[in-house]
Amino acid sequence: MTAAPPFVLAIDQGTTSSRAICFDRDANARGVAQIPVRLDYPRPGWVNQDADEIWRSTLETARRVIADAGDPESFAAIGIANQRETTILWERATGRPVAPAIVWQSRQSAGVVDAIAARGLTDAYRRITGLVPDAYFSATKIAWLFEAEPALRRRAEAGDLLFGTVDSWLIWNLTGGRRHVTDVTNASRTMLFDLASLTWSEPLLADLGIPRAILPEIVPTSGFIAETDTALVGAAIPICAAAGDQQAALFGQACFEPGQAKNTYGTGSFLLMNVGDAPPVSRHQLLATPAWRIREQTNYALEGAIFVTGAAVQWLRDGLGVIAEAAAVEPLATSVPDSAGVVFVPALTGLGAPDWDPHARGAIFGITRGTTAAHIARATLEAIAHQTRDVLDAMIADSGFPVTELRVDGGAARDDLLLQIQADLLGVPVIRPRNVETTALGAAYLAGLSVGVWRSEADIAAHWQVDRVFEPAISQDEREVRHARWRRAVTRSRAWAD
Repeated sequence: MTAAPPFVLAIDQGTTSSRAICFDRDANARGVAQIPVRLDYPRPGWVNQDADEIWRSTLETARRVIADAGDPESFAAIGIANQRETTILWERATGRPVAPAIVWQSRQSAGVVDAIAARGLTDAYRRITGLVPDAYFSATKIAWLFEAEPALRRRAEAGDLLFGTVDSWLIWNLTGGRRHVTDVTNASRTMLFDLASLTWSEPLLADLGIPRAILPEIVPTSGFIAETDTALVGAAIPICAAAGDQQAALFGQACFEPGQAKNTYGTGSFLLMNVGDAPPVSRHQLLATPAWRIREQTNYALEGAIFVTGAAVQWLRDGLGVIAEAAAVEPLATSVPDSAGVVFVPALTGLGAPDWDPHARGAIFGITRGTTAAHIARATLEAIAHQTRDVLDAMIADSGFPVTELRVDGGAARDDLLLQIQADLLGVPVIRPRNVETTALGAAYLAGLSVGVWRSEADIAAHWQVDRVFEPAISQDEREVRHARWRRAVTRSRAWAD
């Protein structure tokens, strides 16, 4: 083992909160701080945030954890995991954001996607980026901002503005404006990244009228990036990893072999499968993405992005008021043996993979006079599991890899009923690790790997431990009947909004 300091600081900037976690050499969390971050909904389908709030909350959590550790010099490295696609524009000279951050969930740029299709370029975008053109991705959000405020385009062309996903924004601020970078995993979520060459795509930049000068430098996922401004956290701590949150979770789940897959249940759910060292091609509307780039070696993944899972539970709490807190959904759903034929399609911000319909909207089918809040709660958990089944079916068909287990993490992975429903609908074991906060852990591993805190992927895999295995408990026939009913409901929810 090297003489590197013992701690790694993981920054996990998510959609609804900013967190910092101190990990030791044994991958134990030694300190945690978390601050909520607000979401704004200025119009139906629009989701925005305050970029300054994202930065302030991140800095405050980092300072708290570093202070609790006692010595900033005891941190060998910082690793960053972040909500992806969320789009921030700021002034190069002052660092002041010039518009609200447009969150990955926001559908306000759906018209840009329609225009790409009208120009006949959908297949070109897919071929270059590995992505299905959608309002989800950063490029559409940048183009929308430039269309909505032409003055921003002029300022960008003049070199006055910078663009970044959340990793870029945080690193720029943590370094006092010295470094404007993004890693390959985050770059790949912009819909401007050439998956084959690992560079920005000049043809796509030209098509959307986005100046190359506003984009960050692309760097590996793991490796020295920069040092923090000493005035911010008390030391010049090396920033040695940046990764989109879902790629970080794949790494944190030790899915190092092709065919290994994980699902993260958060505001949305994101299923990723390691497919090895060659960019995959999806025939079923999945996304091809770098999993990570380490020591000049790039691993790739297939991904299915499900926009609304945990957010559907939040809607039960905040919209319908049928639960007082998110954790109450499990006991309410457990109070009934099944959903009594109720099917909830939570297309609250459209549908992601594998349907990709920004005009779909949420719908509840099968309501009768006997339907109760408990049935709707159970249908909500079933919807989370059915959407995962849709993606995994597509993933198996695309990759040719048989999936013999699914590793799960995220907040909702604590819900035993959800994971049992998930195993039932997939027909394979669902495995919950002891540490379900694998996004932050993955960021720590990626940073620590580059400075010798952990020596290898095998060293990291040795820390992965099982908490519980959920085995399928229904027949294949019953599994298919339930899923066919779900697919019928999805079909009826599509193309609802203009």
